[in-house]
Amino acid sequence: MTTAVGGASTISEKTMMIHKDKLYAGYVAKLKEVGEKLKKLRDEIVIGTAPGGNVTYSDLRSLKDAENFVTNAVYLHEWYFDVISGNGDFGQAPELSKAISEKWGSVLNFIKYFSEGAMAARGWSVLAWNTKNGHIMQYNADAHNQGAVWGCIPIIVLDVYEHAYFIDFGADRKSYIEAYWRTFNWSAAEKMYLKVVGLTL
Repeated sequence: MTTAVGGASTISEKTMMIHKDKLYAGYVAKLKEVGEKLKKLRDEIVIGTAPGGNVTYSDLRSLKDAENFVTNAVYLHEWYFDVISGNGDFGQAPELSKAISEKWGSVLNFIKYFSEGAMAARGWSVLAWNTKNGHIMQYNADAHNQGAVWGCIPIIVLDVYEHAYFIDFGADRKSYIEAYWRTFNWSAAEKMYLKVVGLTL
């Protein structure tokens, strides 16, 4: 078993508590706040008591930008949390494992490729179902509102921002990614895959 800075080999409860109860909870609160402000502004725009949009700067532009950023922050974290507590047994995901193996040759090949994608990303590495071409695809995102592809539904999500691993692994992102796969919940990923497979536009 690979051991990282400070002897860590798994993502600690302390890291997960901070991640969920502080960072993620903050995004949830901001999403609500942005939604309330947008509703108020929308009503004011409709009745003509507030100015509308402007591409250089406007309240509407600012709030719509924030809405996109914080909505993705909430959703990506939820998909990440869904798959982070398992036993790493990809035998629990027979259909997803089959699809992965058909594309990358084997699950282990996929894990290696996905992990290198995560090393190259600044924010997120994602395996998604592409509803346009009917295939699983791996994408990177450098920010919550950058890198997403319209029509794609995440199945596997890995947070590679430093807050996700720095307490346990320091700057050793590679060991964090290895720990992610050791405790990956393949059953949850299989459930998501089966939910979205076959959706096409």
